[in-house]
Amino acid sequence: MKDKRILYVSSEVVPYLPETEISSMSFEAPRLVNQQGGQIRIFMPRYGNINERRHQLHEVIRLSGINLVINDLDMPLIIKVASIPKERIQVYFIDNDEYFKRKATLTDEDGKLFSDNDERAIFFAKGVIETVKKLNWSPDIIHVHGWLAALLPVYLKEYYKDEPLFNESKIVTSIYNQSFNNTLNKDMINKVKFDNINEEAINVLEEPSFNNLMKVAIDYSDALIIGSENITDELNDYLKASNKPILEYKSKDEFGEAYTNFFNTEVLS
Repeated sequence: MKDKRILYVSSEVVPYLPETEISSMSFEAPRLVNQQGGQIRIFMPRYGNINERRHQLHEVIRLSGINLVINDLDMPLIIKVASIPKERIQVYFIDNDEYFKRKATLTDEDGKLFSDNDERAIFFAKGVIETVKKLNWSPDIIHVHGWLAALLPVYLKEYYKDEPLFNESKIVTSIYNQSFNNTLNKDMINKVKFDNINEEAINVLEEPSFNNLMKVAIDYSDALIIGSENITDELNDYLKASNKPILEYKSKDEFGEAYTNFFNTEVLS
């Protein structure tokens, strides 16, 4: 992967959040590419329960300051950065007081999903792309982890389809079983349609369930990775029907060579 540019977009990354399948792989995969001489950028949300002092986050003024329109409202984008100790890996944090200041990630203290998680997902997707544009950094691969990041593929290929920086970028989405019960806000589809995204592309979001959100990500990805040993039969069947390159599940101990081969032979070839 030497000299390849890979953008990692994840809902959670170790060491900033507790270890899960997603947060762990969102650290291990970039570290592998970094060790192989690749160029990487990692983006995640700046949730309010991330300790900014301990992790030495600081705002990047030159990247902050633009407004993103979410459902006809202007929402200020704040970009913060930090470095993962000992790894020489920089992580960019997408922040906004309205969406990410609360001291939690995706659910309240009773385990109930936040009602604005749909808008947070839209803001995250647009915030990542706008920041990469400001960096003028054209990735060879964009690797997506976690359902909060799942709108990035459709936004990149619909809303930003005329952006030349991403003309050659390939999107890879990892599918995990870290899901949620019930649905996101039922008005989600209208908020996405507000951005003139093809209605046919997102009609499954009439029912914004975990499976349907991941189906949209699958539809707009160039290749897929099964990130959990067991995923739902519904998503498994949908993956197989997609006729796209798929890397079967690999554990954290065995993924290195498999990921490298998959990226080189199936994604970049």
